[in-house]
Amino acid sequence: MTTIWIDLPNGRLAADDEGDGPPVLLVHSAIVNRRSWDPVVPHLLAAGYRVIRYDMRGFGESTSEDVEFAAHEDLVAVLDHFGVGKAAVVGNSMGAVFSIDALLAVPDRFVAFAWVGGGIGGWDKEPSAEEEALFQAEGDAEEAGDWDLAAELDTRIWVDGWRDGVNQPTTRVDPAIRAAIKAMDRELLEPGRVYGERKKADPPAIERLETIAQPTLVVIGDLDTTGTRSAAELVAQRVAGARIERLPDVAHIIGMEAPETLAALIVEHLAPLPRWT
Repeated sequence: MTTIWIDLPNGRLAADDEGDGPPVLLVHSAIVNRRSWDPVVPHLLAAGYRVIRYDMRGFGESTSEDVEFAAHEDLVAVLDHFGVGKAAVVGNSMGAVFSIDALLAVPDRFVAFAWVGGGIGGWDKEPSAEEEALFQAEGDAEEAGDWDLAAELDTRIWVDGWRDGVNQPTTRVDPAIRAAIKAMDRELLEPGRVYGERKKADPPAIERLETIAQPTLVVIGDLDTTGTRSAAELVAQRVAGARIERLPDVAHIIGMEAPETLAALIVEHLAPLPRWT
């Protein structure tokens, strides 16, 4: 598959565009890149959807200058580049934050939304004591320039997961999946990468969740962090008609841990909608 390049002011995005049918845009997490959707894409293509995904600025193959930018505007620019008037959007983690911001900014561009182990702009929840200890250790490792340790700690937090406040064993996830996520994260920690300065939406999304009108699916792993699980409940409660699916024995990067399950939930969510382009 040939990478498609999208030139933006002060940045260049790498993207993929596959299949025919109603377009679905996939937006990745902050510890991986667009390749984290590799296990999900074939299922969506088989269900008759066109699948578009991209690396956010500074992630994967995408680049940025050291400038201020709005991440949700990049998301919409991707749709513009591919001539997509309306899309369903699926956002994981930080990708879900930017997806919500885009929904709120230009709601007429989106027919449906799937929030997958994500966050909410303007909202945070205090982590548990053990989570906070690992977050602090990861920050210390980055500060010390120990990128291998930082990647390992990120993997412990977001991949190994949590049960009843206890970090789960490093053997919980298939070793190949764990290694793939860790490798993507380690690449992002390399010195010299430029991510730019992301502008926050004003007012923040947390103040406007009730205005989201698109059919919304919330997917959360039971082994995700305290903050992410709390965010899932908030979105499910405050977005009218939102449906929540809680997945046992899954943590944060659901598309790599449980791709068939996630794809089936997305297809089920989109199936009742009139076809869009």
